[in-house]
Amino acid sequence: MPRLDPTRLRLPTGPRADLALAGFVLVLTGVAEGQRLGADGEVAASVAGSWALAVAVCAAWPLHHRHPVAVGWWTALCTGAYYLLSTVDGPLVVVPVAALYALAAQGRIKVSAAMAAVMVIGVGAGALAGTGDVTGTAVFMLTGWLVAVVALGAMRHGRLAYAEEQARLRATEERLRIAREVHDVIGHTMSVIHVQASSALHRMGRNPALAEEALAAVKQSSKEGLRELRATLGVLRQADEEAPTSPSPGLSRLDELVSSATRAGLDVRVERGGVRAPLPTAVDLAAYRIVQESLTNAVRHSGARHVVVALRHGERELTLTVTDDGRGPVRAGHGNGITGMTERARALGGTLRAGAGAAGGFTVRARLPFPDQHATTGGAVHDQDPAGG
Repeated sequence: MPRLDPTRLRLPTGPRADLALAGFVLVLTGVAEGQRLGADGEVAASVAGSWALAVAVCAAWPLHHRHPVAVGWWTALCTGAYYLLSTVDGPLVVVPVAALYALAAQGRIKVSAAMAAVMVIGVGAGALAGTGDVTGTAVFMLTGWLVAVVALGAMRHGRLAYAEEQARLRATEERLRIAREVHDVIGHTMSVIHVQASSALHRMGRNPALAEEALAAVKQSSKEGLRELRATLGVLRQADEEAPTSPSPGLSRLDELVSSATRAGLDVRVERGGVRAPLPTAVDLAAYRIVQESLTNAVRHSGARHVVVALRHGERELTLTVTDDGRGPVRAGHGNGITGMTERARALGGTLRAGAGAAGGFTVRARLPFPDQHATTGGAVHDQDPAGG
């Protein structure tokens, strides 16, 4: 048997539901009041007054979406007056109870608590005045019901607020993820283009052939960058647009990164160890982006000539190291490159350390555990951002 979650309690909404509830309560109240009619003129006048209050309460209920507080107070006060005037325990209290729950579910806890207190006082006054069907026991039970209604409304509000906060956090994480992707793509591509364009300008007069070769590299790098940018931004496209068809970035495209860095003047050597096997998608993408950012920093900031990319495939994790022979760390805080790499490692429960190499230059070391294997989450740290990309 499925379990009932009280925080999921939700009154039917919409104009039809509001009119149906108001009409149902009004009919039942009219039937209850009709039992009091007789020859006594005073009783008839009392019934007329009770009926007018019932109509006032039920007529206001469909307006509670636009004016929740005003309608709530109106229904509570009129219902209290009804129980002071009537000698039967009619069902009119259903309307202010519904208004009470709606207010609490909207987070208006103080207003709903004050309304509940007024309703209890009104019904209690009816008991003290000698209303036949309203006793102290009925007041006590009503108090319990109203407290429960306010509590359920508050619980639902808390649950909805939590769900909205989670949705906001997921949206923020997705924006950050896209920002990192765009940063990595544009940063790497523009770095290579900048180096090659500078080389072409420098060689234009003295060696046109080499200048033409550099411009061809600029063309190829820009083409690759645009292709990858389209794939990255594909998640933001409208549903009726054509989905991106290029493969997701991963270590299978490591040769493209090496070729791009080579065109920018780097001598890149790739070393592999361990048993190569298909990587989880998240690990594959993170490794690709970390290598890409490291090569970008080497091209833009370090003045390096040689770079070694070492990959070791383990049973439960991938370890990668990128070492260059450049000038080493530069002023920290210049950009977001290392920050983006550490966030990628942290998201997988791994670690990343970046800083000066033992023999000079700069070294990035990352440990990327497989998401379905590791049991604990790690932290990603870095000593210094050499470039920030």
